[in-house]
Amino acid sequence: MQPERQHQNWRSEAGSRLWLSGLVAAMKHAERPEVRRQPVAPEILLELRAQLALTASFRTSGTSTLRH
Repeated sequence: MQPERQHQNWRSEAGSRLWLSGLVAAMKHAERPEVRRQPVAPEILLELRAQLALTASFRTSGTSTLRH
């Protein structure tokens, strides 16, 4: 799914619930000891950093448009 499409889905109430449910499920999976002991591939870390940067810039741009 393209980032623009993800933002549109996330803005809806159902989309934000779905996104949050996915986040909670991923966090529950990641907290398991056998999962935490596994090394994380560098490309996954790069993708995570890119996604976090996109989310942060989206939030910043979203609030600035609300002020106008």
